[in-house]
Amino acid sequence: MADAILVLNAGSSSLKFSVFLDREGSAPQLELRGQIEGLFTKPRFSARAASGARLAEEDLGSAAQPGHEGAAHFLLGWLEQRLGGRRLLAAGHRVVHGGREFSAPVRVNAAVLTALERLVPLAPLHQPHNLAAIRAVAARAPELTQVACFDTAFHTAQPQLAQAFALPRRLTEAGLRRYGFHGLSYEYIAQMLPSIDARAASGRTVVAHLGNGASMCAIAAGKSAASTMGFTALDGLPMGTRCGAIDPGVLLYLLEHEGMDARGLEKLLYHESGLLGVSGISSDMRALLDSRDAHAADAVDLFVYRIVRELGSLAAALGGLDAPVFTAGIGENAPAIRARVCRAVAWLGIELDDSANSAGGPRISRSGSPASAWVLPTNEELMIALQTRAALGAGR
Repeated sequence: MADAILVLNAGSSSLKFSVFLDREGSAPQLELRGQIEGLFTKPRFSARAASGARLAEEDLGSAAQPGHEGAAHFLLGWLEQRLGGRRLLAAGHRVVHGGREFSAPVRVNAAVLTALERLVPLAPLHQPHNLAAIRAVAARAPELTQVACFDTAFHTAQPQLAQAFALPRRLTEAGLRRYGFHGLSYEYIAQMLPSIDARAASGRTVVAHLGNGASMCAIAAGKSAASTMGFTALDGLPMGTRCGAIDPGVLLYLLEHEGMDARGLEKLLYHESGLLGVSGISSDMRALLDSRDAHAADAVDLFVYRIVRELGSLAAALGGLDAPVFTAGIGENAPAIRARVCRAVAWLGIELDDSANSAGGPRISRSGSPASAWVLPTNEELMIALQTRAALGAGR
């Protein structure tokens, strides 16, 4: 009977989970997934089998205490009954920031947790909740091995030049540098690409992870070479509610002339900007594409424009381009966005196949196109399961 690996992705008000069966000689196999949402209001639990069949759906009410600790306690109890005789080997957590210290998945202990807590100021909207889930699992199952898997780790392979800001050296040495994010997604695509396009996998690829959070990464022979996100997950492309790249002088202006403070800036840049701020309608690309409002069109136009500019920049960093790859929610499901991007960068050798693009790919460039273009679903959950298994093997 196969053992199991629990994968957890904790947010501010939800705990998403997946369970993978670990069979020797093959990749972990998804068994079930679900979430507990409304952690601090009205917790609701749902779970589905890998096939999509509903396993459970219920309002927890007093069945679970509020917060991450209550969610972890309920979930682990439910899994004990659901998994039967299967042994839970470990819990693998998505942790947004690993800083300079963590370039690979790591087993969590007190020293690791302390080090990760020091990185909270670098990812204030994500890191505290990631760590809250780790503490919650430890409280419920202290004997269970926990592994932290980092969104920044894949980018530690970047040249020092690609990581540097033009700041005084003392600040660079204090950790102010470009870290990059969405690394779990990029690493998964990099591992899948050899079986899809060997030329691109061994050459120069730009992956566009386009979702509510959006970024792009230049990958050279499977390793991160440059990325659009930098010190925090605010940089680069405009996102659902995040502004993306912005002149630092704008922030100084807002502080000096608009009476804003740090908390006000944080709210503006993280929650009120991006597609939502420009459109005034929605942060959801589907709603914007369906809308006839001129401001919705402005938001879509800006999103595409920034992707096109960053694609050119990342291709320059690579010295050319063998393939762009679109992934994540918008990248996988918005053919109109893909078409506009590919047509705008036809000068990079991309000849779009409209029929293939409308059908969702996976290849969306014409046969014989100098640069191939792809749509590849990402799977950060599986990447975490793979990294967790690797960390277990290293410690056995």
